[in-house]
Amino acid sequence: MRYHIWTIGCQMNTADSQLLGAQIEQLGYEWTDDIDEADVVVLNTCVVRQQAEDRIYGRLGSLRPLKERRPETVIGLMGCLVGHKPPRGLSERFPDVDVFIPPSETAPLIELLEARELDRSARSIEEQAVATQWAAQDAPPDLSGHVTPGSAGVTGSGPDTSTSALEAAPPGTLPIHERGKIVSAHVPVVYGCSWVCTFCIIPSRRGPERSRTLGEVVDHVTRLVDQGVREVTLLGQIVDRYGHDRGEADGLPRLLARLNDLEGLDRIRFLTSHPLFMTDELIDAVATLPKVMEHIEVPVQAGDDEVLRRMKRGYTADDYRRLVGKLRERVPDLAIHTDVIVGFPGETKDQYQATYELLAELRLDKAHIAKFSARPGTVAAKVYDDDVPPEEKERRRRELDALQEHIRTQIASSYAGRTVEVLVEGRDRQRWRGRTRTNKLVFFEDPRPLLGETVPVQVTWTGPWSLIGVAAER
Repeated sequence: MRYHIWTIGCQMNTADSQLLGAQIEQLGYEWTDDIDEADVVVLNTCVVRQQAEDRIYGRLGSLRPLKERRPETVIGLMGCLVGHKPPRGLSERFPDVDVFIPPSETAPLIELLEARELDRSARSIEEQAVATQWAAQDAPPDLSGHVTPGSAGVTGSGPDTSTSALEAAPPGTLPIHERGKIVSAHVPVVYGCSWVCTFCIIPSRRGPERSRTLGEVVDHVTRLVDQGVREVTLLGQIVDRYGHDRGEADGLPRLLARLNDLEGLDRIRFLTSHPLFMTDELIDAVATLPKVMEHIEVPVQAGDDEVLRRMKRGYTADDYRRLVGKLRERVPDLAIHTDVIVGFPGETKDQYQATYELLAELRLDKAHIAKFSARPGTVAAKVYDDDVPPEEKERRRRELDALQEHIRTQIASSYAGRTVEVLVEGRDRQRWRGRTRTNKLVFFEDPRPLLGETVPVQVTWTGPWSLIGVAAER
């Protein structure tokens, strides 16, 4: 029996898919890259943008011939398209789907597969018993008093259900086909979000903010390290709020300090931050803990105060400027990444220009630029008219992308000739691939087996998206 999981969207989905895969394997399934060969197919979905949602509908349509050809194939739909409280009518809307799986909840599929396996085992035992009874009619009587193996008096040996697959593969368990290959892994620490920015669909799809306990996270990371993982990225929609829902305002700094002491773990990152919750204590943790990387993702979303107010972000453009200044002063050589939305309802050309000027002024290491996409159920979709024309959104996106490429090219050029620490994550076309402490992508050639090693690399070529170098000791 084989399974396939198709994943789109955020790092949280990647972590969910890895855990689900490990649990499916506990039931005897093996991974396949070929979706047409799979007995179980799961689509792990994202609806943050309409484009991502459209891809899911296309993928579901492509599975219809498979379902018609092999009706016994189990098709699961997981993630934000389902939501933490699946709405009524999903079965009618997606008739080819057998099971709907909320984000970060693997139980619905695992319990379905376990039930099917028990049903198959029961039928097999019943068929065996019937066959034995028919055979016994033509056999001499057994006068020994012993029960013949396989007779109706024997319950048979089905799958071991004393331990559920959910228990046998706890969070932090990697699928077999990924063990020994995954050097950097994602670890959810906060599920859901309660902040409710007006453009964001995540609170309605992933539910309110829920932090895992420190012990749960440490156990999760320890399992990953035991399987060869050397770097973890702690995940939360607002990761800085880890522990806040449990009355722990210093939750994330304490967690970072605890993981910093974990033997075998080399690097720690966290995302995504929010300007309102980037505390001095958290900044100090980045500055002082050696395993915490000099890399922070803190979205600004817009450079105009009125747009920020309508987004319900809770800060001004000057607040963000001051935060960037504080970060750079406290953590030298810090890489700062951000997110920006262009074409938010009502955004004028002058307001957009304020965003352009903010990015040009701050010269951040990376900016993820997205065009506003109205999402059902959000405040922005209910209250504001999506009045910026699509072609204007695209023009603004392209202009910011060009600006950011220019900035990235200049930042990258400062690495020329420098020696940087690279954690090797894999190979691409005979070259090793890895990242610096500041999350710069680096390629270099070396015949040695270096997967999972931290290698000093001297940079010989720089570009906006990656660096090329040679191992310093060679």
